[in-house]
Parts: sequence; structure tokens; C-alpha cells
Amino acid sequence: MRKSTPIAITGIAAATGLAAAPAAANDMTITVEIPRLRVAEYHNPYVAIWIEDAAGKAVANLDVWYDVDLKGTEEGTKWLSDLRLWWRRAGRSLKMPVNGVSGPTQAPGSYELKFTEGRKPLSKLPAGSYKLQVEAAREVGGREVVTIPFQWPPSGSKTASAKGSSELGTIRLTIKP
Repeated sequence: MRKSTPIAITGIAAATGLAAAPAAANDMTITVEIPRLRVAEYHNPYVAIWIEDAAGKAVANLDVWYDVDLKGTEEGTKWLSDLRLWWRRAGRSLKMPVNGVSGPTQAPGSYELKFTEGRKPLSKLPAGSYKLQVEAAREVGGREVVTIPFQWPPSGSKTASAKGSSELGTIRLTIKP
């Protein structure tokens, strides 16, 4: 199980310092902001981050943050279906936890995730149009999805961002050849 800090989260390869990336690998950096909400009862949101192709098919699950430590009759996986879009596209076919994808919920703050093409969980994407999807759902709260379209492979360094209105703050995607 992966452990993260509120300052930065990195992909498995970067976190473990395993073999160097191939010279031609494309890199993807995603920054996810979880806003601080002033509500009477706050629970850290469940968050799913994945990539869809132009047809809306999930082609890579990058991260899923949920209550990985909750066991027994109240397992943390019980509420993963509240991430409704992710659940329909990929979640219900996964057996959680998924090594390198499952992680604990995060408190409000900004989190940076780095992925390298060809390394798990970012597979080798064929050239084409894709969408980065970030979905958050919170107990006694709301649900929100933020989408950022992009082309793969990148022809140069590209950055795009989108902002949620309630459960998610600014989501930033940077891709580099």
C-alpha cells in the first residue's frame, strides 16, 4: 500500500526510485486540489483519477483515494460506487485494492502525481484524443467531476487546467515528451 503526504504524491516509479525512464517516454503530471470547505461535518472525499479515450472507455486508472484501512462490515470499498462515473466506467470491474492505484483519502490541499508512459499505472497509450477525468464524492457532501481533454502523445510540453465548483479545486495536467 502506498503512503502519501499532503505536500506531494508521486507515481510508483518516481517514489521508489526504480529503473530510469526510457529516453522516449512521455511524462504526465497531474495536480489535484482538494478545497477546504466550511461545513459542520467534513469527511475527506473519495477521489478517482483516470483516463478515457474518445469513446468514453476507461483506458488507465491512475489513482483511487478511499478509506483503505476500513475493514470488516464497513469496508472502505463499500462507498466506491458513490464515484458514479468512475464506477460505471471502470470501478465495478476492479478488485480493490489495486497495487499502485489505491491510496488513502486526502485532506484539503494540493497533491501532485507523476506518471511515465509505459509504467504502471499509465500504460502505453496509442496516439489519439483522451480525457483526464477526476471525480470526487464526499460523505455528507456532494459529488463532482472535472474533465481535461488532451492529445497523446504530446508534440511539446503542454499544460491545461480546469476548476471544480465545490468538491474539487483546480486540476492541472502537464504532459511532456
